[in-house]
Order: sequence, then C-alpha cells, then structure tokens
Amino acid sequence: MERAGRIIARIRTAQKHFTQEELTLAAWPAAIGKRLAGRTRAVAVQGNNLVVLVEDDQWKRNLYGLRQQILRNLSDLLEGAAPQGLEFRIGAARRPPQREETPAGFALTPPAIRPKDDADGIADPVLRRIYMNSRRKARAS
Repeated sequence: MERAGRIIARIRTAQKHFTQEELTLAAWPAAIGKRLAGRTRAVAVQGNNLVVLVEDDQWKRNLYGLRQQILRNLSDLLEGAAPQGLEFRIGAARRPPQREETPAGFALTPPAIRPKDDADGIADPVLRRIYMNSRRKARAS
C-alpha cells in the first residue's frame, strides 16, 4: 500500500481519474510509514484537514506530536494539494489477539492419532518416497 500511495501521488494523470480526497487517502500509508499505517486509518478530508482514526488516546497524543513531520511528508507526496492539518480521532479497532500457528510439517498430533508409519506424516510424495527408500536401505545394511 505504501508504494501504491507514492505512485498514485506522483502520477499527474492520476489527478484526472481520482479525486483529491482519494489521492490524499492513498498517500497516507506512504507519508506515515508501514508500521504506523497498520495502526491508523485515514478516512476523510474535511476542509483542509485529514481525518485519521487511531486506536486510543495514547496513539492520538503520540501522532499529534509527529503531525508537522507527517504534514511535510504528505506535502512532498501530494505537492500543493496536501492537507494543512491533521485531525486524530479515536475509532480504529484494536487488532484482535493473534494465535501463533505451527509451521507446516511440524503439526503436533496426540499419540493416539499419530500415523502408523513415519512416512505417512510426509505430505510431499517425492520426499516420502525418498525417505522410504533411504529407510529400507538402512535396514538392509
């Protein structure tokens, strides 16, 4: 999204196809950075202000302190059509807790459900065949 915002903001023909508000909203992730863009959401342009939803009051205070730098970044991206101010509102939902997933091939299965043969746990048929041949050769020796 960050690259798209920069590209859209820099292309002059984009101004023919998109409104100034759409260009400003698309430039937000590029102006603020990938990490912060994931915690905020630009939602509208009201007058000369860009309205941004943040998670809580702490984010609102921190971003308010960075507003001049953010406005400079927007100005660089959008040239003369950048908003003159930022309005931070609490409203973006917090990210829900995320569960760590077990990497593929490392699934933990209870002892009662484990495959009868170790080779049955190998999903790739080529690797399974190689494993079975290697095991057979090792037992024959």
